[in-house]
Amino acid sequence: MEDNNKLAYFFLGLGIGVGIGILFAPKSGEETRQLIKTKADEGREYVKRRTEEVRQSASELVEKGKEAITRQRDHLAAAVEAGKQAYREAVGRPAEAKAEGEAQS
Repeated sequence: MEDNNKLAYFFLGLGIGVGIGILFAPKSGEETRQLIKTKADEGREYVKRRTEEVRQSASELVEKGKEAITRQRDHLAAAVEAGKQAYREAVGRPAEAKAEGEAQS
């Protein structure tokens, strides 16, 4: 969210700067138009650069999220399997104890 504010302030400053530059420029119309074009190109390049940085950052975050989800899924699967095994052992013991008791009788 902070990056969005910076971008908005950048464009606000750019617009104000261009406006003031046009009003007070001691340059000819052609020079002023060239200056505006140059500043617009700089702004466009800045936006492209920031967009790519944000895209890369988002991509990294998505990958980290996927890895975390995979780890959690593996941990959960291991816990479920351990629970099943504990249940099998708990259910199997009374039957074994009963069988041992009958064998001793």
